[in-house]
Amino acid sequence: MKYSLPIRRAVLNKRTYDLPGDGREGMLRLDLNENTAGCSPRVPKALARLSTKHIAMYPEYRRSSARIARYFGIRPKELLLANGADDALRVFFDACVDPRTEVLFCEPTFPMYRFYAENFDARITALRYTREMDFPLEDFLQALRRKPRVAIIANPNNPTGTLLDERALKQIVNAAKETALVIDEAYADFSGITVGPWMRRYPNLFAVRTFSKAAGLASLRLGCVIGNAKSIALLRGVMPPYAVNLAALVATEAAINDRVTLRRYVRDVKKVRAEFASALETIGVQVFPSAGNFLLANFGPAGPALFQRLERRGILLRARTHDIGAGFVRVTIGTRAEMKRLLREIERSR
Repeated sequence: MKYSLPIRRAVLNKRTYDLPGDGREGMLRLDLNENTAGCSPRVPKALARLSTKHIAMYPEYRRSSARIARYFGIRPKELLLANGADDALRVFFDACVDPRTEVLFCEPTFPMYRFYAENFDARITALRYTREMDFPLEDFLQALRRKPRVAIIANPNNPTGTLLDERALKQIVNAAKETALVIDEAYADFSGITVGPWMRRYPNLFAVRTFSKAAGLASLRLGCVIGNAKSIALLRGVMPPYAVNLAALVATEAAINDRVTLRRYVRDVKKVRAEFASALETIGVQVFPSAGNFLLANFGPAGPALFQRLERRGILLRARTHDIGAGFVRVTIGTRAEMKRLLREIERSR
């Protein structure tokens, strides 16, 4: 007797989001925009205080939600916790996207936007950043006239580093009156620009935040949606119960209570990013402005072979050959010592 699995057509036809495999322990990981300096020392101490009974029980969210909301300067009803920013993004597809309805974003960008859109069988409008990695503002405003169900903008954008200022964001918000407008602010700690204060005025505007980057909690998976209280209540209806684990809540509270460590990491990244960009430009590598904890660079035709040599020497970078062009690479900004090691290896390999 033959068996078959009834997989949806959209799942069979979608592109695959290829994640790096295991076996990365001990390597210099400058490919996933992780905080290579590590999280606050308060985090492991807080986790160590969890009892066996705490771990055996389902988590409660009220106290943690109140403290995290206070960190963002909002009310608990304006906050929706999720299992990482990926899960926070999925909420909008669960709530808003029917098959063949439109989803709008610009590429190259975080591939999970396309991943979810294809998985939900959406009609995708993917505009392109320019060759200078500028955001196609006029084309985006024009596309919003069709009233897509969801429009997503990463600000700053990954991998280009592009940052939209408040003037451009206001234009987009005012044009998206019948669209769920999602601003992915995974790197907002480094840019200093957020639409968080605008939420009470615009019920269809949302910010997605994560504690995987500046807070250094990538392995614990905590993200959130910030939005108008009534809109958040609607989104909450598509979330499963207990989507966020207790360890993530405890770690996040510890991390945001250590503002000194957070601010020092952000400050150090900005300094080292500028130093690294200058060093690359000195050796003739094209570098694009970035407002995140990473840089997009173009090493030209020799780039792919260089990246492979670096990997053999234990240094991982995120090549962007498939979505931008051969020689393009996104480099996470690590510690000053890590970036000096990378520069030495680049000089040695060129």
